[in-house]
Amino acid sequence: MFLGYGICLFKITFSTKAKVNQFALFLSTFILTNLNKYYLYLMNTTKTKVCSGCESSFSCGDFSAEEKCWCNDFPPIFNLSEGGDCLCPVCFKEACEDKIDAYVETLTPDRAIGNKAATLPKTAQLIEGIDYYIENEKYVFKAWFHLKRGSCCENGCRHCPY
Repeated sequence: MFLGYGICLFKITFSTKAKVNQFALFLSTFILTNLNKYYLYLMNTTKTKVCSGCESSFSCGDFSAEEKCWCNDFPPIFNLSEGGDCLCPVCFKEACEDKIDAYVETLTPDRAIGNKAATLPKTAQLIEGIDYYIENEKYVFKAWFHLKRGSCCENGCRHCPY
């Protein structure tokens, strides 16, 4: 059996099939362990990226397991398979607002019950422009905020979708 490691190539000979299986198990465990360490390293490393929307530079990535990337504060409404690369915080917020507004426009009071927003993981903080806006120094909750709650609060809210 030939084993390549970097630019080195080793020839390994085994006396029995059991030894081959034992070595294969060791090797697969070694590779998976190191891939996992590399993945954790990548996930805990911030990168400087260029926004595909406005071409400004911004930091992207988790700082640590506890300090997640800024984009984790936003609702998880985008599919990575939709293409494109990361957006800066300003462009990402605008994209979220646009997508949420388009979704809200499709809802009727009957369809609001059991909507997608209520089943999404809860975000730690409210986001101005997505969950609320400020009018005359007062918070006005948008339809998205109400949809996330999952039911009407019976307070006659201006943007209640129910």
